[in-house]
Amino acid sequence: MPRSSNALLVARIGKPHGLRGEVTVQTHTDDPEARYVPGTVFDTEAQPGTGVPRTLTVSTARLHRQIWLLGFAEIPDRTGAESLRGTQLFLDPDEADEVESDEDDGFYEHDLVGLAVQDPSGAVLGEVTGLVLGAVQDLLEVRLTNRRDVLVPFVEAIVTEIDIEAGHVVVDAPAGLFDLDEA
Repeated sequence: MPRSSNALLVARIGKPHGLRGEVTVQTHTDDPEARYVPGTVFDTEAQPGTGVPRTLTVSTARLHRQIWLLGFAEIPDRTGAESLRGTQLFLDPDEADEVESDEDDGFYEHDLVGLAVQDPSGAVLGEVTGLVLGAVQDLLEVRLTNRRDVLVPFVEAIVTEIDIEAGHVVVDAPAGLFDLDEA
């Protein structure tokens, strides 16, 4: 069953770890403990011809040296784990067990990607291409109009407005953040 277009990207699989089929994952969720629960079934998106199953069921999840390691019921060994490199893991938002939060201003990556990035005067600077979740702060990936990619700290002092319906974010960039004169 193909994943829905509004599916939530939860992780991207990295390299194998050990001999029993565990893999490292680049986390794309702010609550990995709630998402990586054994029994959780993820929809997958992988390169054609890799033989990656359409779904993967979490069998083990643990944090090792600040990196999440996941094992899947369908992947018994390192050889199988090797084929998973680069695979993206998704959850349907209707099936995701959302954690209640006092924060009403949270956004998913798919909410932000494609939004125009404007300065406070309304001039278009570029477009949001991604969201990098960090331990200290998150970063917006932005492709500027000159085709350069930059990372913008996703903090209220810099990203002053987010209007999903209007299709833009306002970035009040401190001097030097974009260095627009550079090629």
